[in-house]
Amino acid sequence: MRPQRSYERHTARSPVADWRWELFQDDLLDGLPDTARAETDRLANEIAVRESMVFLEGAAYTGPGPGVRTESRGLLMLTYLTDVRGERIVLVQVSWFG
Repeated sequence: MRPQRSYERHTARSPVADWRWELFQDDLLDGLPDTARAETDRLANEIAVRESMVFLEGAAYTGPGPGVRTESRGLLMLTYLTDVRGERIVLVQVSWFG
């Protein structure tokens, strides 16, 4: 049985939009310091809000997806995929350069 980690967060919803962010793998944040996890949460929420404003149709969207992209701030770099119809972003890589 795996011990529960206090920072474990499989899905997070933005308070501003219905869009959310998720981790591609449950262990994606393992080994990262608390500062990196807090920055990941903050930046991923911002990206989800931005994507909700870019893709207003959400689940009804029929165009092509934007593909895999990266966003960095300070010591953090996120690689993510925007699932427009699922109204979510999926973090596929988190890099902390601290």
